[in-house]
Amino acid sequence: MTEEEIYKQLNEIFEDILEIDNINLTSSTTADDVEGWDSLAHISLITSIERHFKIKFSMNEIVNLHNVGNLVSLIEQKINN
Repeated sequence: MTEEEIYKQLNEIFEDILEIDNINLTSSTTADDVEGWDSLAHISLITSIERHFKIKFSMNEIVNLHNVGNLVSLIEQKINN
């Protein structure tokens, strides 16, 4: 799966969970940049992402996600191993 495909799928997940149309995630996007991305939404996003990509994040990995670029890199690492 390419990075572009991951971003496309993440955009769809974010739009669904946050109920916002046309989210355009970039590598530097953070929760501060997206309306509705609070701590409760973050849990829902992580759970949906794990289910969608059939992966599991450790608590340490989640805590160290500082932006969407970190998330995409982690997803790539997990699905390619």
